[in-house]
Amino acid sequence: MAQPVITSLRDKASMRWLALALLAGAMFCSYIFMDVLSPIKDLLQSTRGWDSTAFGTMQGSETFLNVFIFFLIFAGIILDKMGVRFTALLSGVVMLVGATINWYALTDSFIGSSLDTWFTNHLNYIPGFDELGISPFYKGMPASAKLSAVGFMIFGCGVEMAGITVSRGIVKWFKGREMALAMGSEMALARLGVATCMIFSPMFAEMGGKVDVSRSVAFGVVLLMIALMMFIVYFFMDRKLDSQTHEAEEKDDPFKISDLGKILSSLGFWLVALLCVLYYSAIFPFQKYAVNMLQCNIEFSPLPADSFWKTEAVTYIQYAIMLVVAATAFAGNFAKKAAMKGLLFGISIVSLVVYCWMGYEKQSAGAIFAVFPLLAVGITPILGKYVDHKGKAASMLVLGSLLLIACHLTFAFILPMFKGNAIGGVTIAYITILVLGASFSLVPASLWPSVPKLVDSKIIGSAYALIFWIQNIGLWLFPMLIGKVLTSTNTDIEAKVAAGQMSEEVASVSYNYTWALVMLACLGVAALFIGLYLKIVDRKKHLGLELPNIAPENRAEIAEAEMADAEL
Repeated sequence: MAQPVITSLRDKASMRWLALALLAGAMFCSYIFMDVLSPIKDLLQSTRGWDSTAFGTMQGSETFLNVFIFFLIFAGIILDKMGVRFTALLSGVVMLVGATINWYALTDSFIGSSLDTWFTNHLNYIPGFDELGISPFYKGMPASAKLSAVGFMIFGCGVEMAGITVSRGIVKWFKGREMALAMGSEMALARLGVATCMIFSPMFAEMGGKVDVSRSVAFGVVLLMIALMMFIVYFFMDRKLDSQTHEAEEKDDPFKISDLGKILSSLGFWLVALLCVLYYSAIFPFQKYAVNMLQCNIEFSPLPADSFWKTEAVTYIQYAIMLVVAATAFAGNFAKKAAMKGLLFGISIVSLVVYCWMGYEKQSAGAIFAVFPLLAVGITPILGKYVDHKGKAASMLVLGSLLLIACHLTFAFILPMFKGNAIGGVTIAYITILVLGASFSLVPASLWPSVPKLVDSKIIGSAYALIFWIQNIGLWLFPMLIGKVLTSTNTDIEAKVAAGQMSEEVASVSYNYTWALVMLACLGVAALFIGLYLKIVDRKKHLGLELPNIAPENRAEIAEAEMADAEL
């Protein structure tokens, strides 16, 4: 049997998957920082005075510059003109700068400083933005939340630039090959960052028996330094690839505004972009409140100070078990022998059960929500391989919408029914969180690989940037909306705190989340209708969204590689 001719690094499976590992590793670190404050919302309220409105406004600030200063559009232009290498390094530096500012805002050194005084007295009114209701600050917002929001804005520019750069990099290394599998795998690994911060952020904040929320942020800053190093290594790999293929990193044709017109005139592009903003708005903002939502709906029993389940050792053990779940579930998809496949999946299932039991014993909402990406890690390769070989991307988006609706309605109406029933509530929470994570895995496996089918390869960076920009509108709006809905539907809590009848600690875990969750379920309903319409448009206009991703000329190469792996 003739072996495929290797002419560049990307023709070598190990090299293109190494490139993917570097890009995915950097995004893993960035996802940790993105949600590093989410599992300690209650501590931010009790130690820094951040109520739900302040927390939501700060979290929404991540995308403010991307949306209203159009930074993401400029990032797409930079990516098309300067290429993947330059943009990856730039995004790594910008993320690190923003994260460092965010960290300082939460340190004890900031309290009482001249910066504290300045932020207290300023940014209470921003002409134009206040009138439009889109200001990232408001009068009475804690100074630490304001400076933290500034840092988060800068970090947001970097992380969204990194997102479009990584998507473009994967297209560059995997187009015509296992692109859906690659994109799905990248997001599966990146989302392990969500689980990581849910487990470790509370541990660092409460380390040594003294609460210090800045320690959690410092943990994220260190990881962003590692992410920058990964981008540097990728820089040299990508440059080597271009030297072999003689592809110019900068484009021969300069970017023109008319290129955006070509993208915006595509109905398929708009439907995919709307699906993206609806999906992500129903998930990412929810992640920022999910731990607090569980704290408000499940009665966790306080553990004795000398309990084994309160030790840091439990956190490390649980994280190690989580990695076993993820690794065996992911590897099980690639095992060729039935016995090995069964063994790996068996280990994964048993490890998941052990992890869930430990989360219950630990009485930690963060540890419970950390299962969010675990089922996704196991099924993403299946979904990616199916889309690569069989297609049906648009159909998967419809399925994802249905699961999204079911999960948010379960959190809104069924989970509260089990309050007081510790085992029942935790069981419902675990199952729903796992299914929600699985539904979200349908997006990278089906939506992102569809974009290259809708636009010319020369402007794909700008296409991803436009989608991310539209997505960022939702990511800016809905964290704030959730915070405002919680405040407006829980006015009794504020009244009791003001009257001294309830402490901030108790108030932070007493919110009713029903209407906030119904709002997120409505996003799923809208996504469902758009997904069904996308299937109709795809059938009429022959966009190819239901067709396989692997090009016919590369199928023989992929098949030979799989046969070679099976013989090992």
